[in-house]
Parts: sequence; C-alpha cells; structure tokens
Amino acid sequence: MTDSPRVAYFCMEYGLDHRLKTYAGGLGILAGDILKASKDLGVPMVGIGIRWADGYTEQSIGPDGQQVDGPQDSEADGLLEDTGVEVTVQIRGDDVRCKVWRTEAFGNVPLLLLDTALPGNPHADTTRMLYGGGDEARVAQEVVLGVGGVRALRALGLDVDLYHFNEGHALLAAFELVREKMGGGMDYDDALAATRDEVVFTTHTPVLAGNEEHPIERLRRIAGLDHVSDAQFDALGGSPFNMTVAALRVARKANAVAELHGATANEMWSSVDGRAEIVAITNGVHRPTWVDPAMLEAAATGGDLWAPHQANKRALLDFIAERTGQRLREDRLLVGFARRAATYKRAALIFEDEAHVRPALEEGRLQLVFSGKAHPRDEPGKAIVARLVEMARAYPQSVVFLEDYSMPIGRAMTRGADVWLNTPRRPKEASGTSGMKAAMNGVLNLSVLDGWWPEAFDPGVNGWQIGDGFESVDPTAHDAHDLGSLVSTLFDDVLPTYYDDRERWTSMMRASIESTRDRFSARRMVTEYVEELYRPALAEA
Repeated sequence: MTDSPRVAYFCMEYGLDHRLKTYAGGLGILAGDILKASKDLGVPMVGIGIRWADGYTEQSIGPDGQQVDGPQDSEADGLLEDTGVEVTVQIRGDDVRCKVWRTEAFGNVPLLLLDTALPGNPHADTTRMLYGGGDEARVAQEVVLGVGGVRALRALGLDVDLYHFNEGHALLAAFELVREKMGGGMDYDDALAATRDEVVFTTHTPVLAGNEEHPIERLRRIAGLDHVSDAQFDALGGSPFNMTVAALRVARKANAVAELHGATANEMWSSVDGRAEIVAITNGVHRPTWVDPAMLEAAATGGDLWAPHQANKRALLDFIAERTGQRLREDRLLVGFARRAATYKRAALIFEDEAHVRPALEEGRLQLVFSGKAHPRDEPGKAIVARLVEMARAYPQSVVFLEDYSMPIGRAMTRGADVWLNTPRRPKEASGTSGMKAAMNGVLNLSVLDGWWPEAFDPGVNGWQIGDGFESVDPTAHDAHDLGSLVSTLFDDVLPTYYDDRERWTSMMRASIESTRDRFSARRMVTEYVEELYRPALAEA
C-alpha cells in the first residue's frame, strides 16, 4: 500500500520486542503491531515515541504477596541508532534538549524515540519512566512526545501528509502544528482549521474518568503554548481541559477500536459539538509476532491441531516451572488470563465462587494461570494482584501467578493455554487483543461479550460466552450476573467438552483459527486505517 498517505504515528508506548522497554500494556502492543503490519504492507509511516530510561515498572511479588515495583533494566544497546539529531522543547520555561533515536530492528517501519536524559539537561528525568510521576510529569512527557515529535520530523526532513494520534497523549503535537502555521502568517482560527485537515485520532478508553484532564493553568505553566489564549483552550477542550475532547475536535477523522466500542464512544462523546466522526476499526494482531505458524498450517491444510497445541502447552508448562517452581499437568485443562490489573477487568472474578471452584482446583481438574501488572499508583489494581497471588499460594498445584507480565509471557500463554478467560464489565473493554492472539493459536475463548468478542463469537462453534450482553450501573449486580454465567458455562460445557469430547474440542479449535486469522489480523486493521481513515481524511481536507 505504497500509495497510502504518508503518516506520522504518535504513541506514548510501543511494544515491539521485550528487549526494548518502551511499553506498559495493550496500547503499546497495538502500536508495535501497527508499525510491523505497516512495514509488511509497505505503508509509508514513521512512528514517534519516547525512549524510557527505566521502562514502565518491573513487577515482583514480596513475601507478603504484594506487588513490588522497580525500574526495568534497559536492553536497548545495539537496537537503537543515534540519528545525531537533537531538538529543543520548552518545559516550565526551560529549553530542554531531546536526543532522537531511531530503530527498524524488529520488522517495523522507522520508529523515532525522543530522550531527555542528557548531561546538563534541565528536566532530564522527563523521559525516565513511562507513566511515572504525577499529572505535571505527564504533561511534560506529552510536550516531548507531541511538540518534540513534530520538531524531530522537521529536523530529519521527513515530510508527512497526516498525523495519527493514538490516544490523547499526543495532542500537543496539534498545538505545535498550529504554532508553525501561525508563524507562517495564519491567524489562530485558520491555523487550527488547516491543522484539522492533517490529523486523525484513535480513542481507546471507554470510561469517562480514564480520559485525561488538566487545568488550563497547568498546561500553560508546563508547556507554555503562549500562542493559544485561555478562551481558545476552553473552546477546544473545555475547562478543565479534556485531552480526548480536544483531540476529537482537532481531528478530521477518528476511530474506535471495535464495533461495540464505536457505539459506546459515539454515545459517550455525543455532547461534544464540532467533533470528528468516530468510525469503528477493530484492532488486530501481528500474526508473525504472536501466532504459532504450525497451528496456522495445520488449520489451513486440515492437519492435526492437537499435537502442535500440546507442544505449545508443554512449552508453557516448562516456562511456568522455570519461573515459579510449580509444575502443572499437561493432561488437565489450563485456563489463561493475562492483562493489565485494572478493576473493571475482574481478574479474580472466578474466585468469588470459591465453593464451586475449590473442588476442581483441589482435584487438579481445573488449572489457572494469571499474569498482569498494576500501575504503581493503582492501589485497587494492586489488591487484585495480591488476591491472585493469595489463590496461587492456596492452590499451588492448580493456580499460578507469573510475575512481571511481558511480551514473552503473553506469547507463551496465548499459545499454550487451552482456554482464554476474559471477564471485563461490559462495555468497558474497548477491544482486547490478547483474546485474538489466543484464538488464532487455537486457544478457545471464554469471554464476556465485550470488546472484539461480539464480532468473532459463533455460539457453540469457536468458543463460549459469559453472560448475554448484560450491563448494569450496579457493579455488585453486574458481577453476580456474570459470575453465575461464568461458573455454569465452565462446569456445564467447557470442562465436559475438554475431558469427554476431544473431537468437538479440536473442531472448535479449528473454527477459532479459521474465523479469526484474517479478520482480526493487523494487516486487515492497517488496511482499513488506510482506506477508512487516512485516504478519506485527505479527501475531505
């Protein structure tokens, strides 16, 4: 797709490889897969991000079962190229130098990473830790990403047609584009209109409280932005200033990341006048990164799926034993759950009916493996991790918690589990790509009908549903409804099928792969970005 518009893709995090500590979770993994699929397709794209000195957070579990956070060791030596370019941004009125690194080491289009950790640099720790510090540190990081990112493109002579903001973190790039145009003689209104012709935006978080806001005074104090008045700030993003609202207003086109999320996002932001249309482009995953080619080959040729799956399962069991000393059984059902430890994802929901689950765990008929990090300041998320660790210690023969969730852990689990469990409170899961990876590996999804799963689920054919699309503003009622459905489906259908009907199980594995390998691939996603976002945005400009 070399005839695509030239795109600069801005994101706070990128999950390209576990050695490059530039990702925290799903947002970064998605961004990494987009850069790889763009390379595969020949899309003229360049990524813009930050080189984080300490990465996100290295998770360990203390003797008391609580999450302990520490810096991640950098393994970027030899993976990044020094461009020899530095750009300068203003943070709190100081000139801050940003070194520009580049990598194409992972089968990706070029990725530029900005770095403030330079000798004698004021605010050198701005790029120390991904999502580290408080709200003021976040604004400073967003200055580096947005303003510094645009200036890096200029310094390197990279011409682009469109600027794609993945979440609101990149919004300050739009202010830099406006500043450039005003410097060329336009007034603010004309500069904003011209900038809108160049911007597209992806929104993810379907929870109002999760969309970043700042007092206008904070933005001005940290980022400067003297070319914009308070009234112009207010007109764009309100007061306090909402980054998502402003991004929707400054973008020519916007997208949600699943069909259900598209409906949710359009309803959620329906009161925002002058916003971009939000279309649904469902996320996808980069098959060469995440999917075992032996499983794809067996499904495509009608070959045996059980043997390659069992090989992946043994690899996961060996990985677990090496990491934890716990040895699970190959001949027993293994259920996987790996994602960010956020409360709405309800990782520990299954244990709320311990009376039903306990016998199956004690007998070893049911095995559970979990992984996931809580943000260092997310105490409810840390409580979820502690609960999972408590259950792993209570049932060491059947329950495992893998510390320090990472790309290698995600890859091993989405290949080697038998079932992939997903229990978000609908409709709070925007998409959820781990289930796509599992499905393409023949791992059967047992999931709430949220995110991507309503588009993929074929009842009785390629997996199972939890609940019936139930939603409630009462979390207690919501949890009770979904827990009842989870337990009944697990014990009445999943377990009997696994142990008593191998033919049906492998038929469902084949259907899972065949129904997802193309439809939920990053190739399809990036193709739709070009056809439904990039080209239409330029055509309407």
